[in-house]
Amino acid sequence: MTQWCVTGWAISKLAKSWKIRAIPPLTHPTQNLLFSIPCSRLPRCAFRDGEQSLAITGRTAPDSRLPKQMTKNLIPESEAPASPKETLPTMYDLPSENPEEPGLPDEFHDLQPELLSRTFRCQYYPSEEVFIGTDLNLYYDVRHPQWYKRPDWFLVVGVPRLYEGTDIRSSYVIWQEGVNPFVIVELLSPTTAKDDLGDNLEQESEASRRVAGNSDKIQLHDSNKTSNSSSELTHQTIPSKWEVYEQRLRVPYYLVFSRYTNQIRFFKLVGAGYQEQGILADPPQIWIPELDIGVGLWWGEYAGITRNWLRWCDGSGNWLLTDTEQEREAKEQAQQQVKQIVVNLLKSGMDIEQVANITGLDREEIRELAGESDGSR
Repeated sequence: MTQWCVTGWAISKLAKSWKIRAIPPLTHPTQNLLFSIPCSRLPRCAFRDGEQSLAITGRTAPDSRLPKQMTKNLIPESEAPASPKETLPTMYDLPSENPEEPGLPDEFHDLQPELLSRTFRCQYYPSEEVFIGTDLNLYYDVRHPQWYKRPDWFLVVGVPRLYEGTDIRSSYVIWQEGVNPFVIVELLSPTTAKDDLGDNLEQESEASRRVAGNSDKIQLHDSNKTSNSSSELTHQTIPSKWEVYEQRLRVPYYLVFSRYTNQIRFFKLVGAGYQEQGILADPPQIWIPELDIGVGLWWGEYAGITRNWLRWCDGSGNWLLTDTEQEREAKEQAQQQVKQIVVNLLKSGMDIEQVANITGLDREEIRELAGESDGSR
């Protein structure tokens, strides 16, 4: 057995980290606590080959006061390695606000993610186990905890809706959450095209790049610039969004949508990398079997703007409704039911007064409903 002398502070840290139990103290005056720890629960550096356990003694005196048989084979003090979740910055240390970054490029980058969030529903995950991030920093590298990407919209399933079940997220920190995004959507703009599509940029239509004025001068959007000016990073050292999503986070589904061309690019993680997938033609739709939901291009009005929008759909291609649309549809259905009741009662021979007493409607409403019924015939 190897004996390892540590300070009282280190003993409390070791006991907490390794979940060990104390055994009765030895009789030497410099010892106040002895831990017996199986070597299988310690780092290799803490014990010697062939030994089955490690004895750790707390001390209040210098090593010189310990018996020679106890100091002869001491190993230098060290702590058990802690997990990244315990040692690296948390969500509270890595917010999404950065005064040096530009704001949203246009109103579309606000409305389109909102529509995706309001129409997403998945039967496999209740709402309290789904997190949706929009324009939120996504910290992804434990070796470079200040590095992040900021997807326009991303979906994580199997995590609490609130951070640790209690707080609204100010960022999404991979080493704290332990779950990577399942779907990411980027809204293509001239300044982010290279970052969003990587080597696939050349396949993007010229129409979207002409918006920038000069397709040869597309600049990378600096989504990784940190407030730490002492460690300026270059685009050669920071991976692109494409590389992070494909190689670092291994996000299963990645969609890129251009509002300039109304073109959807759909990439699925297959083996070592992304493969572009075909899209149903009319209307353009994509199916994600793991979530039993699809997403497609819908022409309609949202927030007073009529154009092509990305929104979710069911297996039959029916567009999923927002909460406002659901309320409006329920109200219209209720009105139709009342109308049918009034018509049936009038047909049965009742007069307007009797129908009013039964339904609680006023006489004018009944006359209008009766008139609509006659007009429909």
